[in-house]
Amino acid sequence: MAAILHDRVFDNGLTVLDTEADKLYITSSQATTYTEAITTYALGVKNTPTVSAPADRTGGGREVTVSAITDGSVTGTGTAGFYALVDSSNSRMLASNALSATQSVTSGNTFTLTSFKIGIPDPT
Repeated sequence: MAAILHDRVFDNGLTVLDTEADKLYITSSQATTYTEAITTYALGVKNTPTVSAPADRTGGGREVTVSAITDGSVTGTGTAGFYALVDSSNSRMLASNALSATQSVTSGNTFTLTSFKIGIPDPT
C-alpha cells in the first residue's frame, strides 16, 4: 500500500506534521479518514508524539522524523500493522502508512514503535 498524505500536508509542507499532529494511532488496517484512524481501525494511541521540524531528506526532498514511542496506550486487542498521525483539534488525519513490522497488542497494555521518517521527495 502507498503512503497517504492529506492535501493540507502538501499545501503547507511537512511543518503541518510537526505543528499539528497531536496523536499517533496504531491501527489494524490503513486508515484513509480521521474516523477510521480514531475508531474503526484504532488499536492504540500515543498522545503528543514527537515529530521533528522538516529537514533534508536523503536522496533529495524534505522529511520529518517521528521519535520512538515507548509508552503508547493499547485500547484494543488485535494485530497492529499501520499508524495514523492525526490533528484531533481539527478532526484531520494527516498521514498513515504501514508499520515496519506488525505487532500483536492486547487492550490495557502499552505499545512501542521505533522512530521513522515521513518525507516528500524532490520533484522529478
